[in-house]
Amino acid sequence: MPDKIRVLLAKPGLDGHDRGIKVIAAAFRDAGFEVIYTGLRQTPEQIVTAAIQEDVDAVGVSILSGAHMTLFPAILNLLREKGGSDILFFGGGIIPDEEMAQLEKTGVAKLFGPGASTVDIIDWLKGAVAARKRDEKLL
Repeated sequence: MPDKIRVLLAKPGLDGHDRGIKVIAAAFRDAGFEVIYTGLRQTPEQIVTAAIQEDVDAVGVSILSGAHMTLFPAILNLLREKGGSDILFFGGGIIPDEEMAQLEKTGVAKLFGPGASTVDIIDWLKGAVAARKRDEKLL
């Protein structure tokens, strides 16, 4: 039986809207993922520390506050600095298309906007984690 995908979900910054990430967390659990939800108002440092301590395959972040161009790069940079560059980093929220493209160029694996299907997000994460594990075995 393949290992369960371990994913940490977080809400960074001052954003207090967590209904969407709770829907994602429930969908991930129903899909058989092991989910760690850190809750609201997490700092990038708290998110990265938890991700490394929990030895997760992926970190998913939801931002609705408009702080994505600051918080996403901060989390990504901390993952790299603290030895978590093998952790897949993805997210979602209210992010303009051109800013999504910029963030993905910096190393955010995937961004999902409003209305994204939980099935599509689950399928993407399964494929992305499987591909990363295959790549690690080739190294």
